Amino acid sequence: MKLISDHAPKTEAELMDRAMQMAGLNLAQLAEAATVEVPKNLNHDKGWTGQLLEWHLGATAGSKPVPDFEHLGIELKTIPIDSKGQPLETTYVCVAPLTNCAGQQWQQSPIRIKLNRVLWIPILAERQIPIAQRLIGYPILWSPSEAQDQALKADWEELMDMIVLGKVSQITAQTGEFLQIRPKAANSRVRTKGIGEDGQPIETLPRGFYLKKNFTKQILQSIVDDT
Repeated sequence: MKLISDHAPKTEAELMDRAMQMAGLNLAQLAEAATVEVPKNLNHDKGWTGQLLEWHLGATAGSKPVPDFEHLGIELKTIPIDSKGQPLETTYVCVAPLTNCAGQQWQQSPIRIKLNRVLWIPILAERQIPIAQRLIGYPILWSPSEAQDQALKADWEELMDMIVLGKVSQITAQTGEFLQIRPKAANSRVRTKGIGEDGQPIETLPRGFYLKKNFTKQILQSIVDDT
């Protein structure tokens, strides 16, 4: 089985062709081709699946704050699903800025740039399925519709206003209809700079932007509707 190329995909079509070659395979098969071991669990290897797919698909961005396929402007996102095709968890997008936020615009924000064009790779990943046997689904190349873009923009503006006004501690997972901000750190001892209610510098948990399941469900359902 040969799935790997020694160069990044030059076009969307080439990227989609590589993604289609993976559909129907399990993680053990992909790991064997990449000569890596499948972890016993993902508690300490949460990014393992995404990194495995990045390697097979030829992603180039690494940890840079740009889309994974920078030259194509395409972000790669895996999405764990159940046997009914429903998302099992929220989807991390990028770090949420907690300082120097005033004056930021949605269209130029890192999260909007990340979501401009996304290659979604569904993975059948119900808890009872061993990691090695989890199956790769058919890829979805997606860009937000105007309505989706406006909905995400409204959530983003609400969340960013709270950060700028020093209300980061009041943000909960329920804030925002489709987009949320949650702590994003290896442990509770990690701290980063933020803004307090009186405008003073504070130390707080790093945060990340996540797409809620009700949003990614729309993306998965739209593909079903088109078939």
